[in-house]
Amino acid sequence: MQTASENPSVAICLFRNDLRVHDNEALFTANQKGKFLLPLYCFDPRHHAGTYHFGFPKTGCHRLRFLLESVTDLRIKLQSMGSNLIVRLGKPEDVIAELVKNLNLQNNVAVVIQKEVTEEEVKVEQDIRSKCRVPLLTVWGHTLYHIEDLPFEPKHLPDVYTEFRKKVEDNLPVRKLINLPVQLNPLPMGIDQGLIPTFPDFGFSVPDRDPRSAFPFIGGESSALQRLNDYFWVTDNVSTYKETRNGMIGTNFSTKFSPWLAHGCLSPRKIYWELKRYERERASNQSTYWVIFELLWRDYFRYVSLKYGNKIFFSGGIKNEPTQWKTNHQHFKAWQEGRTGVPYIDANMRELAATGFMSNRGRQNVASFLTKDLQLDWRLGAEWFESLLIDHDVCSNYGNWLYSAGIGNDPRENRKFNVVKQGLDYDGDGNYVRLWVPELAAIKSGKVHCIWTLSNTQLQAGGVLLGQTYPNPIIVAQEWSRHVNRPSSSTSTGASSGKGKKRSSGSQKSLEHQGQYPGQKRGLDFYFSHTNPR
Repeated sequence: MQTASENPSVAICLFRNDLRVHDNEALFTANQKGKFLLPLYCFDPRHHAGTYHFGFPKTGCHRLRFLLESVTDLRIKLQSMGSNLIVRLGKPEDVIAELVKNLNLQNNVAVVIQKEVTEEEVKVEQDIRSKCRVPLLTVWGHTLYHIEDLPFEPKHLPDVYTEFRKKVEDNLPVRKLINLPVQLNPLPMGIDQGLIPTFPDFGFSVPDRDPRSAFPFIGGESSALQRLNDYFWVTDNVSTYKETRNGMIGTNFSTKFSPWLAHGCLSPRKIYWELKRYERERASNQSTYWVIFELLWRDYFRYVSLKYGNKIFFSGGIKNEPTQWKTNHQHFKAWQEGRTGVPYIDANMRELAATGFMSNRGRQNVASFLTKDLQLDWRLGAEWFESLLIDHDVCSNYGNWLYSAGIGNDPRENRKFNVVKQGLDYDGDGNYVRLWVPELAAIKSGKVHCIWTLSNTQLQAGGVLLGQTYPNPIIVAQEWSRHVNRPSSSTSTGASSGKGKKRSSGSQKSLEHQGQYPGQKRGLDFYFSHTNPR
């Protein structure tokens, strides 16, 4: 890590995915380094362009709202500590260069930033060094276990999660929280705080808040800490997390920490140490352990990204397997819009589009359906998730999509979810499907998961006309037939089977991004019109 000058007059703390005050080493370090502290957030236009291959809005309206709320809350927090958040629209390297020039700080400024691991973010760090010609100090702060405490170099990271977990969870200490002073160093004189932009600045209208959402919370450190307190101390829901985490409806079947973690509004170490206090004072069981288990998955995908670099964005994944993905535009559009004719898939995809959130169980199923049933390029799903998910995190998203596609860190390469069985297991009575697919609302019981097997009389009684009011399934997998007449086995709150893995988010890149495939053309239309189905 590069060190900053010993005694700069001004230390700029550049916030990125660490939008909090608690346990923020970058902010703590910047406050220690400089006589004056300049907290800075830049709305980088590159984050609001199109995704790399397929041109979806890189930051969709739901994630944009969460980001704006988080930045607003961070400004309020900093103001309460005698400081402020300086906000600019522009590339960080350009903004910092302009600040340094206008304040005549060339020899008296340093920049402190939380270290990232993927190419686009690392390039920002490199550009700050080269364009701004100021010292840059990077700190590690995104994971539960610190990179410097690992018992191996990142290049020797185990390729199976279980091996990683066994090496770290009982052998490494989790570092203590970093406590900032109540009062921060003052801002340098003559700095305009800048306006926090609004939706029209990014070409969006304000999205509606869907009352059906399982995530009705707002962005920001304040709401994150309130949720942490409620989930642990007010409701005690953490004590039953393992049993309820595969639920589909409502706010309390899972922690819902992931959007705040993705934006850095909540520190994983804060969760850990609060959980340890809960275990001492209330209860310690499999559920409390399982929260740590999931935080470790998040760590693991970040270290996988560090180990494999741009391979996590290859069509063939980190295994670099030559895979011939099908290119059926109609099938992708049906998946994207929640109109596949498979109700469990459609319900999850519609929830995502309406709210920017989807359960862990839903994510595993829609990813398996896209890559294993439809055999479409996993990067289509990864970039669509990037655009919509409020908890988008590049490492977790790409790690999970590679895992689902069988070209990542799953030791069972041919893992495929039977989406009808999964629907009956985790939404046995069909309440979740009926919530998000209202044209099927009159189809009672779990039979709604196998709508294409119902008789004309049953369909007519439910007001459904297949192919008109609701689509025929675009595909029917052979293995589904074993479950179509199965009685319901659970409710929509979900009973954990203990099977399957983790979970989240979206972004994109590859060696093509580095210009190693000259003449590469991108875009959704190009992809589907210039390649042939397998």
